[in-house]
Amino acid sequence: MTGADQVEDLLRRLAPRVLGLLVRRHGQFDACEDAVQEALLAAATQWRVEGVPTEPAGWLVTVAGRRLTDQWRSDAARRRRESVVAAARPYHELMSPDPAEELDRHRDDTLTLLFLCCHPEISAPSQLALTLRAVGGLTTEQIANAFLVPEITMAQRISRAKQRIRAVGARFAMPDEQERGERLAVVLHVLYLIFNEGYTATSGPDLQRVELTTEAVRLAREVRRLLPDQGEVAGLLALMLLTDARRAARVTSTGAMVPLAEQDRSRWDRARIAEGVELVSRSMATAPLGPYQLQAAIAAVHAEAASTEDTDWREILVLYGILDRIAPNPMVTLNRAVATAMVHGPRAGLALLDALDGDRRVVGHHRLDAVRAHLLELAGEPASAAEHYRLAARGTLNLPERRYLEGKAAAWAGLQE
Repeated sequence: MTGADQVEDLLRRLAPRVLGLLVRRHGQFDACEDAVQEALLAAATQWRVEGVPTEPAGWLVTVAGRRLTDQWRSDAARRRRESVVAAARPYHELMSPDPAEELDRHRDDTLTLLFLCCHPEISAPSQLALTLRAVGGLTTEQIANAFLVPEITMAQRISRAKQRIRAVGARFAMPDEQERGERLAVVLHVLYLIFNEGYTATSGPDLQRVELTTEAVRLAREVRRLLPDQGEVAGLLALMLLTDARRAARVTSTGAMVPLAEQDRSRWDRARIAEGVELVSRSMATAPLGPYQLQAAIAAVHAEAASTEDTDWREILVLYGILDRIAPNPMVTLNRAVATAMVHGPRAGLALLDALDGDRRVVGHHRLDAVRAHLLELAGEPASAAEHYRLAARGTLNLPERRYLEGKAAAWAGLQE
């Protein structure tokens, strides 16, 4: 890891700690978040030249506090003088002198920030952006680049999310027990979406966006540290690790997509696989079963198989059957159709897909055409397979995925000539 990478990693880890401290002290999430972002940008520039200060968190708190002071001085009528004075207080006065208490506060702040960024009154795209910026420590430019939108568009999205937090009167505090459980599901879903966007980007020239998968794993580890007894937290982290373990084998040296069945499994990250398998095995044995644990268990079966042919498809089919009962959705059905085809033949898998033809959530989605094309290929219907591969290719904006699907379509169409 380079010096610049080390600075960036440190800033991402410190971001929620510093923001949580300031918001807890002053309230006004939007103003504090802006100030912390300015401090992070200043640190990214200065630390790479002058080196990391002895107390990096204190440095950030001081700089962010000064930004708040400047902002509030320019609009003194809206801010009490006590807030301005408090913002300028030294770091050691803001933090607890008791290291254990300081750690407890940091733990609560990180989780509280996640809950706040994933407030149900905020739209899903805004939850993603705000989580990456406030908790992940990414800049607006980095988030905009990851989602392939102009920086000004992303800045407006984040600004609207912060305005919405203020409008609904969201407090910087842990929700009560009932709401906490509901909000945790949103938090995990947001991290899941961040990871999925990184694993297979919605659009653009690259199949995967490593910065997003890396950040999703880091944040999932943090939630796991804070909530070690939550089985679904462990399940989500395990799922990410087991899935991301394939990263190096998913693309060629030229960036072309390599499907699971054709990947060189010697390139899979065995350390991540071992960690993921241990996590999901322990959580399934000690916690109530949930959809992330089941998905992680499926990923573990794939990860431990030497090849596609050696994969225990019957176990995968059983797991998908359970998943489809406790958390039904069309994407689960798509994957269950593939497992069904591997166990009972492609016709059985195609019959399962027929049930999705009237489902508005998936009709027109390129994944439905891609899976149908694959099963038609297995069933020995090259013309129909080629047609659905073409339809799938038209439906994706991810260039490596589109090229792969176009290649499959051309190959099967060529057999008919």
